[in-house]
Amino acid sequence: MTAIVYNHKAIEKKWHDIWEESPVNVREDENGKRDKYYCLDMFPYPSGNGLHVGHWRGYVISDVWSRYKLQQGYYIVHPMGWDAFGLPAENYAIKMGVHPAKSTAENVANIKRQINEIAALYDWDMEVNTTDPDFYKWTQWIFVKMFKEGLAYEKEFPINWCPSCKTGLANEEVVNGKCERCGTEVTKKNLRQWMLKITAYADRLLSDLDKLDWPEKVKKMQADWIGKSYGAEVDFKVEGREDAITVYTTRPDTLYGATFMVLAPEHALAAGLATDETREAVEKYINEASMKSNVDRLQDKEKTGVFTGSYAVNPLNGEKTPIWLSDYVLADYGTGAIMCVPAHDDRDFEFATKFNIPIVQVIAKDGKEIENMTEAYTEAAGIMINSGEWNGMESSVLKKEAPHIIEERGFGRATVNYKLRDWVFSRQRYWGEPIPIVHCPDCGAVPVPEEELPLRLPEVESYEPTGTGESPLAGIDEWVNCKCPVCGKPAKRETNTMPQWAGSSWYFLRYVDNHNDKELVSREKADAMLPVDMYIGGVEHAVLHLLYSRFYTKFLCDIGVVDFDEPFHKLFNQGMITGKNGIKMSKSKGNVVSPDDLVRDYGCDSLRMYELFVGPPELDAEWDDRGIDGVYRFLKKVWTLTMDSKEANVTATKEMIKFRNKMVKDITTRLENFSLNTVISGFMEYNNKFAEIARKAGGIDLETMSQLAVLLSPFAPHIAEELWQQLGHEGSVFKAGWPTYDESLMKDDEIEVAVQINGKTKAVVTIPADAAKEDAIAAGKEAIADKLTGNVVKEIYVPGRIVNIVMK
Repeated sequence: MTAIVYNHKAIEKKWHDIWEESPVNVREDENGKRDKYYCLDMFPYPSGNGLHVGHWRGYVISDVWSRYKLQQGYYIVHPMGWDAFGLPAENYAIKMGVHPAKSTAENVANIKRQINEIAALYDWDMEVNTTDPDFYKWTQWIFVKMFKEGLAYEKEFPINWCPSCKTGLANEEVVNGKCERCGTEVTKKNLRQWMLKITAYADRLLSDLDKLDWPEKVKKMQADWIGKSYGAEVDFKVEGREDAITVYTTRPDTLYGATFMVLAPEHALAAGLATDETREAVEKYINEASMKSNVDRLQDKEKTGVFTGSYAVNPLNGEKTPIWLSDYVLADYGTGAIMCVPAHDDRDFEFATKFNIPIVQVIAKDGKEIENMTEAYTEAAGIMINSGEWNGMESSVLKKEAPHIIEERGFGRATVNYKLRDWVFSRQRYWGEPIPIVHCPDCGAVPVPEEELPLRLPEVESYEPTGTGESPLAGIDEWVNCKCPVCGKPAKRETNTMPQWAGSSWYFLRYVDNHNDKELVSREKADAMLPVDMYIGGVEHAVLHLLYSRFYTKFLCDIGVVDFDEPFHKLFNQGMITGKNGIKMSKSKGNVVSPDDLVRDYGCDSLRMYELFVGPPELDAEWDDRGIDGVYRFLKKVWTLTMDSKEANVTATKEMIKFRNKMVKDITTRLENFSLNTVISGFMEYNNKFAEIARKAGGIDLETMSQLAVLLSPFAPHIAEELWQQLGHEGSVFKAGWPTYDESLMKDDEIEVAVQINGKTKAVVTIPADAAKEDAIAAGKEAIADKLTGNVVKEIYVPGRIVNIVMK
């Protein structure tokens, strides 16, 4: 047995120091410039809690994949940075009573220390920080470009308002009626907002999902969020007035069944439609609706509403149609008004039943009307009834024709609608990128000239949110007051800041040219290094971050900054590491597990492998510290087997060669399939097999142990490097190249076959792997000769598995 003991501390420090001096991932090697492979992590918020073992999992997965690609000969673009602006960083600073600039810098330093312990291939020369003026100069530059292209605009309207964070929120930042960041119930507030016209890209964002190698569930989530639908806009004239109310409907074929209309309480005409008799009730209802979030309004089981007292005219049949207000209709979806067909919509049926509004069936199965409807008939197929000239038509046919009929008759238009809304881009907070706009009384909103960017965030002592709808920047007169860049007259700066998503929507482009002060990214470097080949991160960003990143990339492609319009070719979502009973790790719950002590006690390599061993990487897994000891023992076994084999220096046997090739194939296949937990179990199985062979042969040949070291290198890089060197190789294991396998060398010379009588196993016989049917049956019959008492009816051989003798 070897006298050299596995010492993880000494080995890991040794190779950490060597890699610092001689990086294994270089753009050019002795063979010249290599093809790139860009593997990207979703960069972290620099929170004060530091990293826990759940964060480690994602970074280990991405590093394993990066090192695997490095072994395949690629130059790996594998950067890291900090998503440091926004609510999480500012709220933490408020909680700790320090300035966000100070707390953010301290948190970055701590997490960077922890990340370095992962021994990942990160190229820190590419590091970015969204709070760095040299970075957010280009975040502001993108906004200015969008403004000039008409994609950034101002609008005053009711927005989601978090009373705790004291800022506006995009619809995507409201989860079950609560602020995504702090969990406070969201209300409504009427504010002037900057918007980004992401809806201009809705069609491309939807259709281009087809060219992405992403999980289907993520693509579906994005498609559902964009929510494309086909239908018609129909104009209903208000009785006795010049006004008309336009509704959007996906079922214009049911227009004869529209017995009432509902407007969102925020609709421009809502208050004005009230009569003397209804005004007090209408105003009260509008006020109550303003206090609810959109999510709450859609999820309320009890439908509420108020009749305005006014009527519209159904343009198809001339019927008077009462106009109601209800908060289940949202001002920012469609036109903020809907026609209601209670016979064929559950929500409308419930509303009509509650308020005693007529219900007219216009689609019927087999053309037969339902007597005394107790629920809506929601099947799309049927025959039209009670629909004038449309009677007798197939509803599925009319659904396609009705928009064009309505358009021809001049009271509507065939149209496409989207659930996607323009992006609320203002935040009434301090810790964010200043929006580079100047408000001039004469010139209006004017962008800060590009040569004057970055517009720096001023240093302040008091940065807490005001709660008035104004950013804290509004109180800094010397910063707010300025001259108009166009006319030179006195003007004022925009005081709202950008949302956290602003920097994270394009950061991956800046990594590859982060020192360029003339361009966001040079076309030379963009063409050589971009786009991202593999993006790894949590599924919680499936809609927000990924959708915004796709929007930004398409815009930057359109203005010629890059020549690709999708940022991430392949996406992998890792599962979450939880505490006991599946509870999410958090400091408040007291279940956070820090990696620091585990690295000290078991080493980086052990923790890397255990992070993968706990379960399939795409699924959540419950953390249990006790399991890491088994991985640590495995690494010690590999070490011992390698050292013993090195001293024995045995010649490879056919069995060693066979299992070596099987190992390479199995590990490679599992790795390519991202079945990383089974890769680790595979290593354990093969190491046990080689240990068994070594006991008979006195050791394992050095080529097999060398290939094991190479296969192990993406997962446990320190011990792999040391084993490679101990086995007599010069240079890094990461220059060895990924091993290949030969199928012909994996075949067994002999196999074990079950011998059965009437399907029941009576013996097991060893035969040549290529034995003919007759020989296999003969060997099987010989093994059970004493049991063959009767007449043989049939002899069956399933190659390589079973000999079955059928008797009676």
